[in-house]
Parts: sequence; structure tokens; C-alpha cells
Amino acid sequence: MSGLSISKLHATHGHTAVLRDLELTVANGALACVLGPSGCGKSTLLRVIAGFHHPVSGTVTVGDRVINDDRTHIPAERRRIGYVPQDGALFPHLTVAANIGFGLPRAERRERVAEMLDLVGLNGLGDRHPHQLSGGQQQRVALARALAPRPELLLLDEPFAALDAALRTELRTEVAATLRRAGATAILVTHDVDEALAFADVIAVMRDGQIVQADAPHTLYHQPADVGVARTLGETNLLPAELADDHAITAFGNLPLTADVPTGDGVVLLRPHQLRLAAASGPHTVEAQVVACAFRGHDYRIELATDTRHDLPERLITYADTAPPEAGTVHLQAHGPAHPIPDAEPAAPAHARLTAQTATA
Repeated sequence: MSGLSISKLHATHGHTAVLRDLELTVANGALACVLGPSGCGKSTLLRVIAGFHHPVSGTVTVGDRVINDDRTHIPAERRRIGYVPQDGALFPHLTVAANIGFGLPRAERRERVAEMLDLVGLNGLGDRHPHQLSGGQQQRVALARALAPRPELLLLDEPFAALDAALRTELRTEVAATLRRAGATAILVTHDVDEALAFADVIAVMRDGQIVQADAPHTLYHQPADVGVARTLGETNLLPAELADDHAITAFGNLPLTADVPTGDGVVLLRPHQLRLAAASGPHTVEAQVVACAFRGHDYRIELATDTRHDLPERLITYADTAPPEAGTVHLQAHGPAHPIPDAEPAAPAHARLTAQTATA
């Protein structure tokens, strides 16, 4: 399979702009995810790549072939791009084997179908019809059908959305493993953060018709480009700080930064797991009141109220293995590194008080 490159892509629905100067690159053999809320243009982007939607302008290249630019529009059936829609869209009157082999040359159909059944773990089910399969099995058939013609690129449009939570988690793991075995280049569209983080080598965060940041999941989570990306990837704690080259001076003391930044007042990001309950008050702890505590099976999500006189937001979020005292007082400590958020509004000048607090701690 081949990589994908998109440059200066514009697309509309009628007179409404949907994609605006969009840029995206997916390396050959990578599993990418386009992540964003409903209405941001994710599905339109997939339809443009597949050839189902004509863009206004821009260039789309798969491998060394330009499939869309100001002079070229290769029809969908000639793009060699596989597409798996949300509902699978299997032919109900055809068997599993016939669905997978649909459109393949007769001479190679039997061998390729057997190969695909083995790849997706459905050996022995080739004679069944779609209604005789579970939802997860049907999606695996849809995946096998899309991979059978050896496409240069595979597109998956929220293929797990209709499945229950447990099956969705299991199937996305299986599909990712299947695609890696096949050496596929694939793009998954989703609004599910957990799905994106678990599935992709690279996540492209989409907002208002543009890709605002594309990077490895770990980098996006810990080093988002702005507040919007930070919140798209999960819960955030945004703390006012004095930025001093390689560290931030905060109410929790000095925290290392993910990158050197200009000095001055700013805002840093700490994810909830970076705030931890301390056994007792200490030099760099902050006192807070438990507002809410929710058991989530693997941990507790704890919402805390702080004293804003200490230059903290009114609410902080942390996760813990055990529940704190109900509506009780706890002490928090922070663990870096902290990530500076350039577009966040700094709190009222706090650096003098924070510097004094750190110096005397």
C-alpha cells in the first residue's frame, strides 16, 4: 500500500465551506486516525479521498499518483482505495465468501477469498450469509472485502460505532492487528478518543474543516498545540505559571517543562494522572476540597475545589486508586513535566507571589 499526501484542500456542501486549506500526510504503512467532533468535516474528508465528493480545489496524492488536483479527478472506481462504511454495507443475499470476492477476477477469487478469511479469523464461515453473523463478524467481513482487491489505501468511516462497548474495544484491537499484518496504509475516522489512542500510529485532530495538529498519540496527549487539542484528547488541568526557560513556577512548586519557552506569565497543562493525593501537607502540596468522586472500575475520578487565592483554577481533576474522604480535605502534589499552552489566557499576574511561595517553601 501507499502513503497519502493532501495539500491545500478545500471542499463545500453547496455554498457552505466544509474543508478549508486542509493539509495531511500519512506515511506508507501507517495507521492514521482523523479525530474530531461531529460536523467538523471528517466524513467529507474521507469521501473526498475516496472519490465520492468533488473538492473545490487542492491536491490529493496516493503513492506517486495524483488522484485529485485542479486538472485531475480520477473516478472512485479507479482510485484503488478501499472503503469500510459504518454499517459494513454487505450484500445480504450473498455469502461471506461471495461478499469478499465481489469484483475480484474469477481466476484469483478462490485463493484470495481463502487468504482474506484467514487474515480476519473467519475460516469456516465462508458459506454463511451476513444475517447469520454477529455484528463484529460482519465488520470483519467488510474489512476483508475492502482489503481483497489490494487497495493502495484503506478508509474506515467509524466502523465500530454501532457495536457495544466491549465488542468495540475487542474488534478495534483485532482490526489494527489485521491491518498491520497486511502492511496496510489506513485512515480511521472517529470521534472516540480512546479508539484513536489505541488504534493509530498518528492522530490528526480536526477542527472546523482543518487539521490543527497531527502527531503520534503520546505526543498529542502530552504536548498538544493548543487548548482545543488538549481538551479533545482528554481531561485537562490548566495552571497559571511563571515560565522560566526549562521550568514552570507554579502553586505546586517548580515543574520541568516539555520544551524551552520564552520567560513570563503563562499557562501549563497537567493531565489528571499528574496530580496525586499526598498523605499529608508538604512544601509543594495544595489543599483542596473533594467535590465529587466517581468509581470507574479501574480507578476513581475525583473533582476538587481549590482556593483561587493561590492562583489555581476553581476546579482540578485527578484520578486515584482509592476513594478519598467524602467531601473531605485532601492535599495534592504535582508531577511534571508540564506542557506550556501558548493560546491559553494567563491568569492575573501571579509570578511574584508564585516566586515568593517557591522561594520560602
